[in-house]
Amino acid sequence: MANMKIKAKVKGDTLKCKIQAKHDMITYNIAKKKGVDANFITYMTGKIGDRIVFEASTSQFLSKNPIIKFEAPSAGIKKGDELTMYWKDLSGKEVTEAKKIKGVK
Repeated sequence: MANMKIKAKVKGDTLKCKIQAKHDMITYNIAKKKGVDANFITYMTGKIGDRIVFEASTSQFLSKNPIIKFEAPSAGIKKGDELTMYWKDLSGKEVTEAKKIKGVK
């Protein structure tokens, strides 16, 4: 089962990415009402090789199954390179998935 949907493409001199992280994102308020532990994504990165193209510390403000969009300069990035996305949540679960970058037709 995939924990992320990743779309990445190079368009001109820009890398355009759209990621959906599949996660329940249980806030402290909801956790208290349901009698469970809070659990949400706290950190996310995107890398191409050793180059970090996206990095964010997150909190409970993200919705369930959050969609993250970002752009980065495409210098040195080409069609076929691999974008590796990683996230970690409050419970310590870590997820890493990769997808090849597409070019614009």
